[in-house]
Amino acid sequence: MPDINRLSLNQYTTFNWTVKEALEGCARAHLDYACLWRDKILAQGVEESARIAKELGIKISSLCRGGMFPAATREERQKRIDDNLRAIDECATLETDTLVFVCGGLHSKDLDGARQMVYDGLAAITPYAQERGVKLGIEPLHPMYAADRNVIVTLGQANDFALRLNKEFSQYETPVGVVIDVFHVWWDPTVYDEIKRAEGHIFGFHVCDWITPLPDTLKGRGMMGDGWIEIRRLREAVEEAGYTGPIECEIFNQELWDRNGDEVLELMKERYLELC
Repeated sequence: MPDINRLSLNQYTTFNWTVKEALEGCARAHLDYACLWRDKILAQGVEESARIAKELGIKISSLCRGGMFPAATREERQKRIDDNLRAIDECATLETDTLVFVCGGLHSKDLDGARQMVYDGLAAITPYAQERGVKLGIEPLHPMYAADRNVIVTLGQANDFALRLNKEFSQYETPVGVVIDVFHVWWDPTVYDEIKRAEGHIFGFHVCDWITPLPDTLKGRGMMGDGWIEIRRLREAVEEAGYTGPIECEIFNQELWDRNGDEVLELMKERYLELC
């Protein structure tokens, strides 16, 4: 049975809540962790978000999101690198050690070039992240998001990048790793081999479910148990590979967003204990 003390609310599961509302909801639900999103903390205020979390005793499991590196011009790419440096500072203020990366989609049809821009962007910020005590977690997304959100579409690709970057910056202690979201990797025939390969650099694990028919490419994730993913098998594999940190429930789903947030948290806890 999974440990309820590891369960973390990813803020976008209760999308309509502010940072304050999400953290207060976690406190009411007796959850120890929450993952916050940058748009939400900037609306609340980064320091105010950190203050509320500390006051309520909620630990921030990670911050979403860094990345979005590919761009058409050198100037725009630099702006995106600078924004990622600010995200690292936000992690430090929130006292979370993990920044989750949705690496960015295409600006042209040059897929290889976009992936190189992702690598170069991560390399540009790795030393500063290490200086601030923040780990960089590359989250591969399902291939349907390659064009507009993330050109890193398999756990194998994310592992390749993490291993290359950690070799390039070998003076640091594993500053780059992967974040594994079941929605994005469950279909991959190599996923269990790649989870083993990720041992020592898994920085996060996200749960939800794949429902059919998919109601929306973005807002189509299901609550655990409503779909087809072998969530428990994936969770056990991740733990066998050494990851024992928070487990984030991240669900983009309009029907859930329209419901009472406290009810969503109670259902989330129930399904987590039953199925994860």
